Order: sequence, then C-alpha cells, then structure tokens
Amino acid sequence: MIRLSSRQTLIGCHSHQDLLRVWQAALSALNPNPTDSCPLYLSHAAVAALPSRVSRHNSPSSAHFLSRLVRTCLPGGTNRCILIVCERSDVFASACAVARAFPIFSRRSATSRRTETKQVTVEFMVVGQDNGPLDPNTLMCLVNAADGVRLAARIVDTPCNEMNTDHFLEEIKTVGSELGITPVIIRGDELKQKGFGGIYGVGKAAVNPPALAVLSHKPDGATQTIAWVGKGIVYDTGGLSIKGKTNMPGMKRDCGGAAAILGAFKATVKQGFKDNLHAVFCLAENAVGPTATRPDDIHTLYSGKTVEINNTDAEGRLVLSDGVVYASKDLSADVILDMATLTGAQGISTGKYHCAVMTNSEQWEMACVKAGRSSGDLAHPLVYCPELHFSEFTSAVADMKNSVADRENATSSCAGLFIGSHLGFDWPGVWVHVDIASPVHAGERATGFGVALLLALFGQASEDPMLNQVSPLGAGTVNAVSGEPMGHDCKRRRLV
Repeated sequence: MIRLSSRQTLIGCHSHQDLLRVWQAALSALNPNPTDSCPLYLSHAAVAALPSRVSRHNSPSSAHFLSRLVRTCLPGGTNRCILIVCERSDVFASACAVARAFPIFSRRSATSRRTETKQVTVEFMVVGQDNGPLDPNTLMCLVNAADGVRLAARIVDTPCNEMNTDHFLEEIKTVGSELGITPVIIRGDELKQKGFGGIYGVGKAAVNPPALAVLSHKPDGATQTIAWVGKGIVYDTGGLSIKGKTNMPGMKRDCGGAAAILGAFKATVKQGFKDNLHAVFCLAENAVGPTATRPDDIHTLYSGKTVEINNTDAEGRLVLSDGVVYASKDLSADVILDMATLTGAQGISTGKYHCAVMTNSEQWEMACVKAGRSSGDLAHPLVYCPELHFSEFTSAVADMKNSVADRENATSSCAGLFIGSHLGFDWPGVWVHVDIASPVHAGERATGFGVALLLALFGQASEDPMLNQVSPLGAGTVNAVSGEPMGHDCKRRRLV
C-alpha cells in the first residue's frame, strides 16, 4: 500500500534546531555522482541526493535515479516513510518513480504466509517559487497515477499461466466495472468473420482464443476522439519461427503496451478527461500448434490489405495493424497512438531508458519527447521516412510481407511503418507509434512504463491541474520554474 501526502514543514518545532543540525550535516556529507546517500540514526533513516546535473535527454526529475535510490536506501519495516524535497514541476514524475520501486506481483511462499500489511507513506515538500502544499485533488491524481503504474507492472510481471487472454480480459472488465464502462469484446472465430486477420492469425493456435477489447469514455461536450491501441501478446514463443531457449524467457512482458494503456486509461478517466477516449486491446498468445500460422501463409488484415508471412515472430505489428484500423474506421479517432513491446532493436536504437517514438506529426514527436521529460518515462524519436524504408516489405504475391528484407536497415522504424501503412501514409489524422520493448522492464521486474507518459502527453485534455501542468502540448520552450531553456542541461539539486 502506498499513501501520498503533503506537508510544509520537515520537523516539529520542539526539536527543530537539533534535527536541523543533523539534517544539514548529512546534506554537507553528500557528493552525488550521480547519486549519494548517507545513513542516519543507526540506519533507521537515510538521506540521499539526486544528480545536480542532467543532460537534455534526461528528465529534470532524475526519475530513474530516484527509483533506484528508493529501492536501495529505504529501511526495512512495515511502516516506512519517504520524504521527497523537489520543485512542483517534478512532483508528478517523482511520484511515478516511487511507484515503480514497489512492484505488486510475487509468488514467493514467504509472501503468502506474511500476515502484516506493509505501508509506505510518501510525503512531498515542495521548494522553489511555487512552494505551497499540494491540495487533495493533486494528491489524488498522484495516487491514481501510482496505482496505474503498479497495475501495468503487475500485469507484465504475471506469467502466462496466470495472465492468458482470458485473465487479461478479466482485468479489462474489472477496470471497466470500476469506471462504469462495459467493454466491447470481439473474440475467437468472430474475429475471423469480421476480418481481423492479424489478431486471429497470431492467436488461433493458442488454447485461450485471441480477442479485441475496447473500453470507451465518451463525455458530454467532447471535441475530438483519441484512441490508444495496445499490443497484448500475453506470451510470445515466436510461433513456428520459434525463439531460442535464451530469447524466450521474459516474453510474458510482450503485453506491456496493452498493460500500460489499461493502467493509464484507468487513471486518466478517474481524473476527468474532456475528450472521447478509447482504449483498444489487441490480445493474443503467439503459440505453437497444429493450427499455427506458417511462414508463406497470407492473411487479410482489417484494412483489407494482404500480408505474406515470412516471420511468425513479427506478430505484434499484425495485431496492432488491426487495432489502429479499427480505431480509425469504427471509432472515428482523430488521434491514434499505438504502444507496444514491438522490436528488440528498440533497445539498440534508443536504449533501456528511452522508448522509441515515430509519428506522422513533427509537433507530436516533439510533444512526446517533452512528455517523457516531464513524466520520467523518457522518449526519443525514430526516423520516419516511409518512402525510403517501406520497400523493405515488398512481396511478389501479396500487398506486403510482415518482416523486412534487410535487418540492418532501421528495423524499429520499419516495424512502425508496417502499422502505419494499414492506416495509410496519407491518413489525415495524427498517428503516434511508441515502442517500449526495453524500458518496459528493469532487470527481472516490470516498470509500468508508459502509464506516466500517456498521462502527461494527453494531460491538456484532462480536468486535473497537475496533468495540465505536465502536458507538453502548448507549452513553451522555457522552464517556468527555473527560467532555463528546456533544451539545455538542468542544474538543480534535489534531495530525497
């Protein structure tokens, strides 16, 4: 359990001077490079410092360092407290960073025998120009964001014997019930009948049938329609193009895009969203069996385009292509964002901490990068150049193949272009593709990556002031707190 609160003073007046001297002594002992910590009171407490300088491609909140410090410095016990001293602009990212440090899923036998409930209280001391206490609505926003992060991480951490397509649908129904929304579900043979050849073809060999599920939030007075489309491959064996024994472990994480969208949708709707918002989940298990898709098979996707399968392990783009076209044709979306653990090459392109973004809009590309910095879910652009790259999918017998001819030619960009091609490269709306293959996990644990990014990116359409603040859309190029250009290094010290 995580509880968030706000306070204006650090210590009580009766012991102010003594504790303040200890506090100042601890601060003076810190030398962050990039972080440093100092134990206090026989290790019953600790003070830690985040980097005093971050580059322009990092978050000013140093969110990744904060998660690491919380995991390593937090003392044991059933009731623990974290006090974060930061500027108001970093509160949202810091709250999400703390949430990542406390994953929910565990099947350790000792955990099931434990009777006491652990509680972590997170308190914020806001410093700088806008240093008033956080109001209850802001704290509720942080609670919902943290819950969304931990929900996404729990789903990604859960193995397929507990999180198959049936179980994922139950997670969707649970969120829908909490929000008063009944999901639309298209499943099994109905997918085939309605033309969803991508989702059906990927998941037809599994015991639990594939599904397309949709949660829809349609408030009065909405002026535009937004659709988030998530890749929900609950396990990826690679199909008949099977993965090796060292590459297959960890493929329970291939539903990370759908999990992030579920967590973000729950938090976004709870905080009040003024536009139409649809969450589209493309769920399947890429299994091996007598009915599995074969290389050389040709599937007709929901767009009507035919795809020759030359690699059954390039399955995410097939299910997402059906999902984005459904968002366009059936939901009439003006803005479509797909999120997926799509390519191993993403980690090579943008690394373990930055997701890869590709979009048909330069403004939205810049907005994604800014949202990554304000949320802590870092983002960096991929090349968008269909006239040079889409020829990689040329097929002699179908409209396209599903995997590239040259695996050394911008494979992450090409994978995204495959999805975009089913919308059409002349599609008039905004399309954003987000590949989160590497940042969806840190070591063996899920991070809940993507939830904070979505909340920040679409924060301008929220009724919540905190999400409005972290939204990049319409924001200027100068940091309102520090006065520094957003493209330059930030040189502010934060204490945890």
